[in-house]
This record gives sequence, C-alpha cells and structure tokens, in this order.
Amino acid sequence: MPARTIEEQKKDAVRCGVCWRHCLIPEGGSGYCRARTTKDGVVVAENYGKLTSLALDPIEKKPLSRFHPGYLILSAGSYGCNMACPFCQNYEIAHDARGKRRSVNVTPGELVEKALALRHRGNIGIAFTYNEPLVCYEFVRDTAALARIEGLETVVVTNGQIESEPLEELLPLISAWNIDLKSFNSEAYKKLGGRLDVTCRTIERAAQTAHVEVTTLVVPGLSDDEEEMDREAAYLASIDQDIVLHLSRYFPCWQYDVPATPRETLFRLRDIAKKHLPYVFLGNI
Repeated sequence: MPARTIEEQKKDAVRCGVCWRHCLIPEGGSGYCRARTTKDGVVVAENYGKLTSLALDPIEKKPLSRFHPGYLILSAGSYGCNMACPFCQNYEIAHDARGKRRSVNVTPGELVEKALALRHRGNIGIAFTYNEPLVCYEFVRDTAALARIEGLETVVVTNGQIESEPLEELLPLISAWNIDLKSFNSEAYKKLGGRLDVTCRTIERAAQTAHVEVTTLVVPGLSDDEEEMDREAAYLASIDQDIVLHLSRYFPCWQYDVPATPRETLFRLRDIAKKHLPYVFLGNI
C-alpha cells in the first residue's frame, strides 16, 4: 500500500482538547506533547499508565510546605510535556520520546494499591509529577478517583497549561496543587511555549477547591525582574493571601547555560513578595 500523502493524513486528523494548542493529530501521529495520539479517529493518551518514575518522596520536595508537612507521598511520572522550557530538569521524560521506551505499565488500581501498601512508612497519597502529568489528565482523573475512595490524598504538580473542560473534571478529585508560574510576563511565557493567562486561570480555579502552592523558578533574564515579582505576588494575594510562593534557584541545565541565579537575587525577590504574601520560601539555595 502506498504511503499516505500529507493531505490524506490531515483529512483524518482530529483536534485534541486537553491544552490550548488544540493539536491536529493524524491517525497514529503525536501531538506537541509527544504523549497524545489519534487511534481509530479518537484522540487518546498514548502514555496512559506508562510510568517512567516512581518514588516515595518527602512532600516538601513537590514542593508543598503547608500541606501535611513531615509526611511522604508516592510520586509518579510518565513522559511528555506541552511546554518547551530549555532549562527543564526532567527533559529526558518531558521532551524526549525515549521516555516511552523506559516506561512500565501500571493501572490506576495498581498505583493506588502501591500507595496503600506504603502507608505504614508515612505515605499519605499519590502525587502526579516529574513530567507534565496533565497531558494525560485521564490517568490522573481515574487514579485520583480511586485514591480518594481509599482516603488517600492526591497532589498534582503541573505547569497549569490545561483547558477548562478537563480541568473541571479534575478539580473535585485533587487535594493539593503545586503550579509552576514560570514568569509574570506574557512574552517570556511565549518563549517557553506556554501562555501566562492559561496558568493564571488554572491557579484561580484550583484555589477555589483545594490547597494551592505556586513555584517560580527564578531564571536570570526571564523571571528575575523585581517589578514583575511585585505584580506576581500581589496577584496571588488577590486570589488567596495564604497561597504559598516558592522561589527556586535556577542552575544551568539541558539547553540553557546562563550562570546560576545569584542568591542575592532570590533574597531580594523574597523580600518583595513578602510585602503581599506571608508564606514565601526559597528553594535550591
């Protein structure tokens, strides 16, 4: 059978509705995130239940500072991401399709069973993290529904680039969120392949239903502007003054070799943010 032409492939392609990109995915192809495909005319998560990472972590590592501090949480990750941060610390599973070859199939029920078996070690639930978990929001949804029945806490660590409809499905099922706010500058967001307004919408909705903490990786020239930090902190306080803000120190990684963020920069930004928010923590110092 001759290879299908580009026109033929486009004719059978289907729009994905998980994030704002609305990728047009041909049969057997991949979306921008490398995790979603079209099968029999329906967009599905190719990475559903395919875990590349599984660890019992301190909950503070997510980071969550004011949600069950001192406890552990079973942290699970797959592959794929719908942003393109050049300093990604988990690029091998977020941006490299090789992640799918390193994965192990785990059903939602099996993951919940693993979490329950670790309760005696101080585990309080399941965190969806490492890659961008919401590119497979279906696995998060299905696992979280079972976990909540068993009395387990559910945590999502995300870039917040998700459309309203799938987000609304998740909101009743998630106990706590840590949402990356990459920068408080729309143009900076575009450089990273994301949209500031979408992340803000996710923060606002999540804060109405669950515990929310926000992380900003302070990258020189991208997210270290003092006026922008003042606006970011004021914005978060307008949603909920008790939102925790984590300011994390950037180190050179993957495709980005700008020198590490000076510690003094983080100290200054923390002092600015604390004018609006009582809980501001520094990471990677």
